[in-house]
Amino acid sequence: MASNPVRWFEIYVQDMPRAKAFYEAVFKRKIEKMDNPAKPELDYWTFPQMIMDQPGTSGALVKMPGMPSGGNSTIIYFGCEDCAVEAALAEKAGGKIHMAKTSIGQHGAIALVIDTEGNVIGLHSMA
Repeated sequence: MASNPVRWFEIYVQDMPRAKAFYEAVFKRKIEKMDNPAKPELDYWTFPQMIMDQPGTSGALVKMPGMPSGGNSTIIYFGCEDCAVEAALAEKAGGKIHMAKTSIGQHGAIALVIDTEGNVIGLHSMA
């Protein structure tokens, strides 16, 4: 069965209110609290519009004891209309632009930003 290779992502954070404010400011979407009775020690906030039977990927911000943020080697790329816009929003929201919008030829453009927790995230657009 063919499907998208990424099913879920988790971005580990140390300061949930700060991280939540950053991602809501950059992507202009509310992030929603998700309770997990099996693991009540987790502070878990999901990106909106998780629809299990639809294509695409969703995920969450997670504060977990013993799981630090930053310094990871995984980059999640978020789809954007124009990645330069979201990169600028990331900077305004307290993050840093690591790599400004850069063409990747026929595949569009990417930018890399560092969130308020030290995580590198990718931004991708066709424009």
